[in-house]
Amino acid sequence: MYIYNVTVKVDHTIVKAWVHWLKEEHIPEVIGTGCFSTATVLELLENVDEEGSTFAVQYKTDRLEEYKRYLAEFAPGLRQKGLDKWGDRFIAFRTLMKIVD
Repeated sequence: MYIYNVTVKVDHTIVKAWVHWLKEEHIPEVIGTGCFSTATVLELLENVDEEGSTFAVQYKTDRLEEYKRYLAEFAPGLRQKGLDKWGDRFIAFRTLMKIVD
């Protein structure tokens, strides 16, 4: 199992609207690609600063090929939609992890 983790720092002035957009629009679009089976949204509670709130969104997939397909076919367009809507009021950092049992 693989986790595509997107950590996002969001300007305090848009947090409520951004979380709504994330849950109602963005995550359904990402899951709708068929590349990931589930998504979990987490909020960082420690090391919080005045610049913004920090969230992590973790998308799970069983196949590394699906993650690669997402990056090639869907990620650029979905990232651009977020930039078009929110501009520079957020910053995202992305990582891929493998679950080790």
